[in-house]
Parts: sequence; C-alpha cells; structure tokens
Amino acid sequence: MSFGEGEEGVGIISPDVERVVSQGSLVQSPQRVIPVQPANAALAELYTMIGLKKVKELAGELEAFINVQRHRETYNLKNAPMVLHMVFKGNPGTGKTTVARLFGKLFNSLQVLPKGHIIEVERADLVGEYIGHTAQKTREKINKAMGGVLFIDEAYSLARGGEKDFGKEAVDTLVKAMEDYKNEFILILAGYTAPMDEFLRLNPGLKSRFPIQIHFPDYSVKELLDIGQLMLDERQYRLTNRALNKLGEIIDQYSNMPYNDFSNARLIRNLLETAIRRHAVRLRYVSHPTRDQLQTLESCDFLSGASNEYSLYGNLR
Repeated sequence: MSFGEGEEGVGIISPDVERVVSQGSLVQSPQRVIPVQPANAALAELYTMIGLKKVKELAGELEAFINVQRHRETYNLKNAPMVLHMVFKGNPGTGKTTVARLFGKLFNSLQVLPKGHIIEVERADLVGEYIGHTAQKTREKINKAMGGVLFIDEAYSLARGGEKDFGKEAVDTLVKAMEDYKNEFILILAGYTAPMDEFLRLNPGLKSRFPIQIHFPDYSVKELLDIGQLMLDERQYRLTNRALNKLGEIIDQYSNMPYNDFSNARLIRNLLETAIRRHAVRLRYVSHPTRDQLQTLESCDFLSGASNEYSLYGNLR
C-alpha cells in the first residue's frame, strides 16, 4: 500500500525533487497547493494548516460576520450581539490548542479583542483546596485572560468530583464572568467529544452560553503523513519511499486499534522522534557519514508496528 501520493488541486504547485540513495529512493516532495491567501494574517496562517476544513470555513464566516457588523455600524444599523465563546471537541493532536491561539490573533486583528493573547489552563489551575480558594484561583486566571482567550483543556474534569467537589465553584465563577465581562474575553472549553457532550448536557445553563461548538475530526493517514513531512522538513530530515510506506502502515494500525485514544499529530511527532533516535544509533559507527546519510530516515528506523511501538510511545507522553 502506497501512502505517498499527492493530492490534486488548483493553485501554484511546488517542484518535485527525487534523489536516490541507500536502500530506496527518497520520497518526492509532496505537491503543495498554495491557495490564494486572505488578507488577514491569522486567517492565512490557519489556511496553511493541513486538514481542518470545517474549522477554516467557520473562521472565514466569523471574519466576514465581524467585518459586516463593522460596516453596518457606520450606517447606524442594528447589530446582533456577538457571543464568541466556544467549545472545541475532539481527540488529542487534532489542532484544538493551535486553532485557539490563532483565533486569539484573528479576533485581535479584527478589534474584537484588544490583546488576543491566550491563557491555557486545566483543572489544577482553577480548583483550590478549600472553600473560597477555587473562586479566587479562577478569577485570577480570568483576569489574566482579559482582552484575550481563556482556554480550558479537559473542561469536563471540573465536574467529575460530585456535588461537594470544588470544581462546581469554578464553573459558577466562569459563568458569572461570562455575564459580567461578556465582551472582554473569550472562553474556549476543549476536550474529548463524549465527555464534553456529557458535561454540557449536565449543565444546560452552560451549554446555551457557547453558541459555537466545533468538532475536530481525526486526521486521515494521508494528512498525518503530510504533517510528518512538515515536521521532517523543519528538522532537515527526509524519508525514503519504503520508510514513508512503513510509517503509513504504522499510523493505519494505530488508527484501527480498539480502545485506543488516537493522538493524531502527537503520535506522528513521537514516531518520528523515535525514528530519529534509531537513525542516530544506526549511524553510530559510520566514521564519516555523508550529508545524505545524515538526513535520510529509512524503513529500518521505524519499528515493526503499532504493538511494538506502543509501550515506548506511551512512556514518551
């Protein structure tokens, strides 16, 4: 099975370069379609990301909506209030945190947020150890996020301790802040899809405050290979065709493993880091390695399959 085929599209195509060394030919540089870039820098950066079709569509809609609101204001036309609090749902490594950062930049450039920075927190950053401590800690994070984005990863963990858990106090404090400072910061809750749906179902008053809910699907094998290629380009490594096919097979095995929380781009990063270490071991006794040898990852640098890699991968992250 070959995983190295490029996609067709309309745009400017980068040239392909193929060289032959060692056990197989190097992977052709994938044909990258360069779309016409929007004027907004944050939106342009988002559009260069692999996959995320629905997220990109939503970002474009939000930019258009906000700009039209501005034009309507110049004619004294009524505008609906902008509520931009969001819920991001999906597996790890699907781009949720990266997109949240870009949304902060986007809303800053559109003058919705004066700063556009992002404060990333989890349960431990919000929940205290005694009565009143949680509200204090949560308010501190909200204050730091003013003018930007407060991003809460695995937000449903705030409701996992039962009625007496201090997590509920954090939720109540967040809800109050959303009312008191509705136009001064944006709250984004993120996490796995099923727990997030359950969290919002058990807190109906909370669900209605998040009109924008985005599902981040798992990347396809082809998309993950493209992401891996970008990671390798940044580090000045490259794959032979045999190595590319082997990496694709390993990803495919992972994606089909039962009861496995597929970690998408994180998985790719870990697989490549392992391969790069094995590549170094392979060249340990080569007295004068060539430039090609120092850059080329071969199929032997990747372990046989998901089952063999799994224990190491689990220890890495």
